[in-house]
Amino acid sequence: MGIVITEILTIGKFLDNPNLDIPNFQRPYKWKIKNVVQLIEDIERFKNKPSYRIGTIVIYKEGDKYKIVDGQQRTVTFLLMHKIIKSKLLSIENTLRNQAENIQIFPATFSNDISKKNIQDNYREIERRLAFVSEEYINFFYNKCEITYFVIDDISEAFQFFDSQNARGKDLEPHDLLKAFHLREINTDIVNPAQLERIVDTWEEMETKKLVSLFSDFLFRVRGWCKGSSSRYFTKNEIPLFKGFTVDSIEEYPFVQIYKYTNDYVAQNETKSFPFQLDQIIINGRNFFDLITHYNKEKIKFEEFTLTLNGKPKEILEKINSYDGKDRTGDKYVRMLFDCAMLYYIDKFGLRAIESAVEKIFIWAYSIRLTYQSLQMASVDNYVVQDFNIFKSIKEAIYKEEIINIELPLVKVNTNTHKIDDLVTLFTDLKYITNE
Repeated sequence: MGIVITEILTIGKFLDNPNLDIPNFQRPYKWKIKNVVQLIEDIERFKNKPSYRIGTIVIYKEGDKYKIVDGQQRTVTFLLMHKIIKSKLLSIENTLRNQAENIQIFPATFSNDISKKNIQDNYREIERRLAFVSEEYINFFYNKCEITYFVIDDISEAFQFFDSQNARGKDLEPHDLLKAFHLREINTDIVNPAQLERIVDTWEEMETKKLVSLFSDFLFRVRGWCKGSSSRYFTKNEIPLFKGFTVDSIEEYPFVQIYKYTNDYVAQNETKSFPFQLDQIIINGRNFFDLITHYNKEKIKFEEFTLTLNGKPKEILEKINSYDGKDRTGDKYVRMLFDCAMLYYIDKFGLRAIESAVEKIFIWAYSIRLTYQSLQMASVDNYVVQDFNIFKSIKEAIYKEEIINIELPLVKVNTNTHKIDDLVTLFTDLKYITNE
């Protein structure tokens, strides 16, 4: 069916819909005080204009419910402003007061702690900002501020529209767009509302900063580098790297059978987990969310595991955690390189020959630190893609020995590079330094 309504609505008319709904798959209300202040000040700045277009709201119509797919952050802020304005209307002229009092807003409820905190903080700030709000401002807010309003009666098309709109804009992070895409791909005949809510809750429970790092510093780079692709920065242009096939709609190609069989087996055996691999083809929908949850846990387990090493591997980890230059930007890139390669090795071979793997991957990753005076992300990326791609070696390897027996060149230390004495000592002990 597709889009059934496209129109420009004033905020007053948009809010006057008791059947609006914020579905459980939406992310928390994350607008901060600075976002709210910006909106209030923009309205003040444009209030002498004929109108002010604020943004787009995308709605999925299900029965008599109008579920907000895109525009939740603005909508909640409009509700907060409406509530505060309405409380100040006793001294305002009758027509405007009657309009505000007659708006039938929908019963919005919020259970997420992030949403609750931001709503409380923003409500107090809006109260301060609108303490002496004028009739002119109120009239402009309700009757001249506008949104572009789309109502779509097919959930898949609603998310597709959301995807295309935000891919051109700057509102959402790449992982937010991926969340929207994979929610759309979930088979709701198999996943019931309670399961869907748990999937969303698990995603949202991950700290945003850690989720961004999981994608940009780890998943994106491993998946790109193992294919020999430059993988410097994770942007909206790279999100296709995390889109694969949807089980219910893909043709019966031979290559998908192993994934479909495994996916079906896991679905029918609740005690089993999907055997994820970092370089696997993504199965769209629920499997994607399970994959992200899995690697979030694996990254945490890796950080804890490094504390259990002994001998030279333990010394290596202690030194790269403590040497003088470890906090420089370039050194952080090298540490990310080491961590990515180690996680990729463990993802494929587990902890077998892990001591040898730590030594080999340390020498491979930190060689660039000893030979470059200044390091940027471009230097690290070029080292992997053009000079020595150990990720591709791991991808193609069948046996662990193919990695731990890799021959690495000796390193001549750049005398202009400082704060690396501990690293040089390790390279010397491991017989990887040359003066030639």
